[in-house]
Amino acid sequence: MLILEDFLNLIIMKFITIKNITALFLFVLISISCSPPEIPKCEILIKNGVIYDGSGNKSYNGIVALKSDKIVYVGPSKQFDADSIIDVNGMAIAPGFVNMLSWGYNSLLSDGRSLSDLIQGVTLEVFGEGSSPGPRGSKSDDSYISFKDAMEKLEKNGVSTNIASYLGAASVRIQVMGYKNQKANSDELEKMGKIVDEAMQDGAIGIGSSLIYAPGDYADTEELIALCKVAAKYDGRYISHMRNEDSEIIAALDEFMKIAKDANIPSEIYHLKASRKPNWYLLDSVINRVEKARAQGHKITADMYTYRASSTGLTGVIPTWVQEGGHRAWINRMKKPEVRERLFKDIRKELDQQSPEGILMVGFNKASMSRKYLGKTVAEAAKMRNQSPEEAIVDMIIEDDNRIQCIYFSMSEENIRKKIQIPWVSFCSDAGSYSDISKKFRTHPRAFGSFARVIGKYSRDEGLISLEEAVRRLSGFPAENLGILNRGLLKKGYFADIVIFDPQKVQDHATFDEPLQYATGVVHVFVNGEQVIKNGSHLGVFPGRFIKGSGAKKILRDQFQN
Repeated sequence: MLILEDFLNLIIMKFITIKNITALFLFVLISISCSPPEIPKCEILIKNGVIYDGSGNKSYNGIVALKSDKIVYVGPSKQFDADSIIDVNGMAIAPGFVNMLSWGYNSLLSDGRSLSDLIQGVTLEVFGEGSSPGPRGSKSDDSYISFKDAMEKLEKNGVSTNIASYLGAASVRIQVMGYKNQKANSDELEKMGKIVDEAMQDGAIGIGSSLIYAPGDYADTEELIALCKVAAKYDGRYISHMRNEDSEIIAALDEFMKIAKDANIPSEIYHLKASRKPNWYLLDSVINRVEKARAQGHKITADMYTYRASSTGLTGVIPTWVQEGGHRAWINRMKKPEVRERLFKDIRKELDQQSPEGILMVGFNKASMSRKYLGKTVAEAAKMRNQSPEEAIVDMIIEDDNRIQCIYFSMSEENIRKKIQIPWVSFCSDAGSYSDISKKFRTHPRAFGSFARVIGKYSRDEGLISLEEAVRRLSGFPAENLGILNRGLLKKGYFADIVIFDPQKVQDHATFDEPLQYATGVVHVFVNGEQVIKNGSHLGVFPGRFIKGSGAKKILRDQFQN
């Protein structure tokens, strides 16, 4: 009996004999087309999931295949030769989420697991609100660390999420001018520009400002435009905690818009809000002005956290003029009788809009202060001390030798729902990233629930946005705003930052009284193709990378072209 190979050889010889080359060619094509296709290979196959690709497009049933740190296939189910198969049984598969404002740098240096964010699906932490990991310190005493070295230090130390950062405008100013409250001259602006130039080449996303804190608010509009113009040369971005978020928010927005337009730079508003009840109505005007600018072609976006309370130091009600010169000068100045009278008057103006009953103290420097006042409002502490609220604020800061971290109940739940539905708003925590909740400390619940609330409370439970839109605003949209390539979407060739969750079970649990509670519902998380969360548990791996901005990529691109 002839085997298949002998039979084919016989037929081919017959065709050659009759010199029917055309027939031979057709025969070969038919033979090839009838051959079984080669099965593609991958290392990890995630199957039986519902794909939310981060674009906002309608979800569908499908699979995702990974090889090394990349996605090699995403789409309808097909056969793969996989080293490992994960059957997710109908759960959602989405790109990793982006935390547009993280204060996690120092906490991640201590513990790189990033559990409070990672367990919500966050795979990228973005730093840089006003201050950044670098540059800081003095070259003269060897305490200096550059922007690049600071970011690489965290990467080398080991971190489970990716990290990126804006260059803090205040960090730049401190390097050149210290804590002086004065206008920068041309020589100082030139020095600042060189710092920006270096950091942009080293991977900064752009310039981040925070204009309600000293010394950031000592910078005028012209200084910020000058820094942003340097960043814009490297396709950088501008992001800002505007100079005011309450009664003067419209003037602050006008300054923000001027910086964006004059520097010709894509710009984002940090944690969009209208604070303090008399000003809640102003949010509509802010939204309308931004949408008008966007309609005119200006790239203006915003981010938010999903709570009605903010968190900062008691500096939130203390004027920055008293803080000139840095921490020690500030503390000493507040002890002077001639300063205190003016200071008390300015603080009373703030407390007229922000009630001391709505300021909850959650972070102290000294254990003795913490034992007395942790979890107390300013109003309660003032009564305990038999002082006015403004006197208690100043004296407690002096006694604690610290800004005293607080939670400010100052926003409207109605406004939060309004912002959730705005398509040009992404999300942040504006908090550290914590992994050891056995340590007793207080923080804002947004550190543990800001992203879970988007999917659970506001998409699933309240139906304000679809799950497709929620995922877009958590992943593809912020990645685009950051100018980061090949991340933020489930797409072939993109880096495999992936979150797998049960949409019906995603839930935040942290409260203002009990904030140290992890969210639930996220089952698996991958960072750069490596699984870091499996069945809700951390695997002890740290594949996070320093994700560089457009400037570093532009330098490499220009070098390649030359």
